[in-house]
Amino acid sequence: MNVTTQPDFPVTDEVRAALAVSLRGCDELIPQEDWVRKLARAQATGTPLRIKLGLDPTAPDIHIGHTVVLNKMRQLQDLGHTVIFLIGDFTSMIGDPSGRNSTRPPLTREQIEANAQTYYQQASMVLDPARTEIRYNSEWSDPLGARGMIELAARYTVARMMERDDFAKRFKDGRSISVHEFLYPLMQGYDSVALKSDLELGGTDQKFNLLVGRHLQSEYGQEPQCILTMPLLEGLDGVDKMSKSKNNYIGITEDANTMFAKVLSISDVLMWRWYTLLSFRTEAEIAALKAEVDGGRNPKDAKVALAREITTRFHSAAAADAAERDFANRAQGGIPDDILKLSLPLEDGAPVAIGKLLKLAGLTASSGEGNRLIDGGGVRVDSQPVSDKGLKLGAGTYVVQVGKRKFVRVTLA
Repeated sequence: MNVTTQPDFPVTDEVRAALAVSLRGCDELIPQEDWVRKLARAQATGTPLRIKLGLDPTAPDIHIGHTVVLNKMRQLQDLGHTVIFLIGDFTSMIGDPSGRNSTRPPLTREQIEANAQTYYQQASMVLDPARTEIRYNSEWSDPLGARGMIELAARYTVARMMERDDFAKRFKDGRSISVHEFLYPLMQGYDSVALKSDLELGGTDQKFNLLVGRHLQSEYGQEPQCILTMPLLEGLDGVDKMSKSKNNYIGITEDANTMFAKVLSISDVLMWRWYTLLSFRTEAEIAALKAEVDGGRNPKDAKVALAREITTRFHSAAAADAAERDFANRAQGGIPDDILKLSLPLEDGAPVAIGKLLKLAGLTASSGEGNRLIDGGGVRVDSQPVSDKGLKLGAGTYVVQVGKRKFVRVTLA
C-alpha cells in the first residue's frame, strides 16, 4: 500500500458540528476517527470531501424510504462537500446479490436506460442539482475489459467473499451462487477507486459492498474511504421496511393529498423515527417538539407538521396547504373540491343499482365487492351512508364515496 501520510489538523467546533450531522440517524460510521480527520483536513485546507452514493436503476420510481440516504447526502452537501450521485448502469446488468437467497435476474440495457432517465430527476427533489456530480459507472467499467477484470479480481479473495452473510447462507443451504455475483461487490468497490471517494453511503444491507470499496482503494494506493450506513426505513405499517411489494410505501411522485394523508396514517411511535431520518429540522427542534408532546400537546400536531414538511419537499408549500385542508375536510365527512368527474349513460333511462354504479365508476373491481363494502358501512352517496344494497340511482349528479379517500362525482343521464 502506498498511501501518502496526511498530517493531523485541528478538530474545531465546526468539525465537531459536521460530525454530529454525519452521525444523525446513522447506523454505523466506519471508522469514525478517520472521518474526523478527513473533516478536519477539509476545513483546514478548504478542499471539499468527495461523498458517493450509488443506486442501481432497478425500478423506475423512488419511494421516501430511498430518500433516507439522499437526505444524508443533502445534509453533507449543505456543509460544502461534493456529492456524487452514481447511477449503476453497469452494475445493474450484474444484479446486486445483497440480501438475496437466490440469484437476482440481471436487467437488460433497455430496462436500465429507461429507469435511469427518471432516477436523477427524482433524486433532485432532495439533492441540490447545482452542487451534485452525476456519474454512470459504465464510464470506467466498460473500458476495464477482460484483462482489467481479471486484474481486479486478483485483489480480493474467495475466502473474504464468502464471509458475506447471504453468500455463506446460500452455500450452506446448497443454493446456487453464480460466479458473476462475486463481481458485483468488486465492481461497486472499483467505483470508489475510480471516483477517489472519501465517504460512501448506503443502507445497512450494503455494508459488505462498501467495505470492499475501502479495501480496493488501499490496494490501488488510495486513502481508504469511510463508510456510513443508514437504517432501512420502516413503512406505513411500522413493521416491515418500506417496499412497494408490501404496499406500505409513499412514492415521491404520488399526488400531494395522498402523500399528506399517508404520513398522517403512521403511528405516533413511528413518527419520531421518521422525523430523525426524513426531516430537515435540527435534532434540537425535534427534541423540543417531542418534549411538548410528552407534556400534553396533541401528537397529531407534530404529525401534521411532518406531513407538511414532506409534502412541501416533493410538491410545494401551496400543495401542502391544500392537502391539509383536503384531509381536514374529509375527516369531517366533507367532500373534496377536486375530485374525478364522470358521466355515465343510463340504459333505457332505467335507474342503476348502487353496486353496479360503484364498479362502473371505477371505485370497486366488481358489483359484489361494492355490496360487501356497503355491508361494512364503507359507501356514501352525497355524504350519506348507504346501508341498502338494493338502492338504485336515477338521472342526476351524485358524489359517490368509498372509504375515506375515494370520491367520484357521477352524472347519470
